[in-house]
Amino acid sequence: MENSLGKLFTITSFGESHGRGVGIVIDGCPAGLPVAEEDIQKEVDKRKPELWAGATPRVEEDKVEVLSGIFNGRSTGAPICLLVWNKDIDSSGYERMRFLPRPGHADFTAFIKYGGYNDYRGGGRFSGRITAGFVMAGAIAKRLLSQIGIEVLAYTIEIGGIKANPQSIDGIRENAARSPVRCADPIAAKEMIRVVEQARTEGDSVGGIIEAIALNVPAGLGEPAFDTLEGDLAKALLAIPGLKGVEFGSGFSAAQKRGTENNDPFAIRNNHIVTLTNNAGGILGGISNGMPIVVRAAIKPTASIARSQETINLRTVENDSIEITGRHDACIVPRAVVVVEAMIAVTLADFALRAGLIPRVIK
Repeated sequence: MENSLGKLFTITSFGESHGRGVGIVIDGCPAGLPVAEEDIQKEVDKRKPELWAGATPRVEEDKVEVLSGIFNGRSTGAPICLLVWNKDIDSSGYERMRFLPRPGHADFTAFIKYGGYNDYRGGGRFSGRITAGFVMAGAIAKRLLSQIGIEVLAYTIEIGGIKANPQSIDGIRENAARSPVRCADPIAAKEMIRVVEQARTEGDSVGGIIEAIALNVPAGLGEPAFDTLEGDLAKALLAIPGLKGVEFGSGFSAAQKRGTENNDPFAIRNNHIVTLTNNAGGILGGISNGMPIVVRAAIKPTASIARSQETINLRTVENDSIEITGRHDACIVPRAVVVVEAMIAVTLADFALRAGLIPRVIK
């Protein structure tokens, strides 16, 4: 497995869904960064399921423990190790399904790659549970980015075919965090909740789309030809379980446009070079152009559904069927919003350090 990401701001993920805990090691964080344990806990709490019909009944305490790298409220320059323990575990259902790969999950591919030695309980390393570590790393990255004024906002724009109307930045800040589905459009949010709850009652699930905006990103971040900014952002986002598509700016809709529609004209505004539109999503040639970075991520329907599905028995190599029981979200989109934010922040922090925008010691 390759469990590390980043060049200068490097994160290493560890733990499994039903193991003792999950966590993250962050190497390369400058010394002197003000970090309170509450800052990290606040981010991790955003990932917890809301108490509504679409959410999983599994509710972990997820009390963050700082094992190293932070002393007297500041980073020391040593690797930062952060951990949350797994406590609300029920592995009983996975024993009977051990040799029955669940459709839509990584059970089959993990079994083949690791010869059956992988931890299959709850998906093991392939579970969304490991994203708790991503969020902890994101909390540190956000604190680092705040030193140079960069802000990352993610929010739900679609669930189960219900699309939100565009909102202002202030509207996103105010409304998304208060919504159970993390949607900034209150009217659309109510309909999204209805669709998710209906899917659960039918033993089914739904997916959706998360949009994220990174504000105040300076021009010049990115290392072409292979470490392009959008390339590394996409790599980080696609490490999130259940995330199946990434687009920037106008994205796939650019394929239906003409150049006159999709090009972003340059202009001078308040002595700054800007573009009059942002179809490029803030990135040109793999390098940030100073405009807001706009990225959308497609989240598939939760693979665990309470319906009989066809599969095969890996032990007998015969056709079989499976009905998944247990505790699962009918839609993982709301819980993935803070994870998307985190992985964007981690990537931008790495590129900001590579560009020399953040000193190695913060006074």
